[in-house]
Amino acid sequence: MPQVVRPRFAVLHGTHPAAPLPQRFRSLADRAAVEVLHRAARVLVASLPVLTDRLVEALYEQEPGYRAAIDSDRAEVWQEVHHSLRHNVGSLIQPREFRDAAHRTSRWIGEIRAEQGVPLDAVLHAFRMGGAMVWQDLVDETARRDPDDVRLLVHVAADVWNFVDEHCGIVADAYRQAERRLSWRRENQQRLMVAALLDGTARIADVGEAAAMLGLPEQGRYAVLAVASVRSGGPQQPAPARPRVTLPTALPPDAVPHEAPAAGPDGPPYAAPATALWHTGPDAEFAILRLTGEPGDPGELHAIADALDAPAGTRAGIGSAVDGLAALGDARRLAETALRACPAAGGTVVLDEHLPDALVVSSPALGSALADRVLGPLDRLDPSDRDVILETLTAWLDADGSAQRAGARLYCHRNTVLNRLRRFEQLTGRCLTRPRDAVEVSLALAARRLLGV
Repeated sequence: MPQVVRPRFAVLHGTHPAAPLPQRFRSLADRAAVEVLHRAARVLVASLPVLTDRLVEALYEQEPGYRAAIDSDRAEVWQEVHHSLRHNVGSLIQPREFRDAAHRTSRWIGEIRAEQGVPLDAVLHAFRMGGAMVWQDLVDETARRDPDDVRLLVHVAADVWNFVDEHCGIVADAYRQAERRLSWRRENQQRLMVAALLDGTARIADVGEAAAMLGLPEQGRYAVLAVASVRSGGPQQPAPARPRVTLPTALPPDAVPHEAPAAGPDGPPYAAPATALWHTGPDAEFAILRLTGEPGDPGELHAIADALDAPAGTRAGIGSAVDGLAALGDARRLAETALRACPAAGGTVVLDEHLPDALVVSSPALGSALADRVLGPLDRLDPSDRDVILETLTAWLDADGSAQRAGARLYCHRNTVLNRLRRFEQLTGRCLTRPRDAVEVSLALAARRLLGV
């Protein structure tokens, strides 16, 4: 509650030698005004419970921000108001004895109201309401006792209201400091909770609390985005820096596939999470993506990938969708697999669209062994000759086995493509028309590209 006296009262009592009196002859009037103020204040001290009742009722009727607190615990609010008024009115009579206590009370009220979520404007309004009520009671009591003395209160009116403003400043400063501490605490708790969910170490009993803290549905559909920079020392080297990818607040219309649902009461088909839902790991950053499309929709994750705003040279992987916050640990591992399947030069990989590559990077040792077994015989060739065969083989597979289209990509005749493929078969003993051999060749090429073997 507001305090209603200012340090100038201490000056009038000779307790503040550093602040000289104004250079005008008002000392007798000021002294008389202080005596009138003291008489009225002593009456208020004797009737503090009644004054407290009136102020609490006025707060309930005139300040909506306090209404919930009063409904929740009227006795607690009453004690707070009474405690503040006791120091306020005491400051009118004994400024030296009550000044520090009044400041502590104002700071305490600012802090506790910040913790309770009462708006700062409501707290400041309450202080000014209290100041106005105390001042009016002082005037009324003085008028009742001796109407002629009311004019003397003019000499202290400015000081009283300046002191109210001073304590409003104390309250506002304490409120903002508490708010910053609370914000830091909430953000830290969110970071720890997000880390536990993505690491898969969150207890099942804590998932409900995590959902409430993060503002996410416990049983929603989620995926995880993993982001890292281009590898500087080869495909198997960790990224030295991790750029922040900007997630759109909603997918642009041209990025939403026809299969995706239109925006409805729950918002757009995809809503990006808050920045707090990013988590920094040893080699990458991760973001929780909430999915609101139909389960099994193959276009939703692809549309998200297309809408990402990533700096050049960024590698990003989006894992498969999972059900529920409790499965985010699995979603993170899937996102890491997608990230490992990204090209070394950068790009975005949606795991569901690169499952063969994911198989290779999920078991590097087996992928390396397969590449060595299938493509090892080519290493006996001159490097330039070997690279031509591998490039032709890759182009032919990318062209779905069409020598014509592969030749167009390589700027050579289709017969040249066929000759190079036959030479590959002769060197490796593989038959590209045999499905099993074609699968092994495709996986071996992926292993060489992704693992650098």
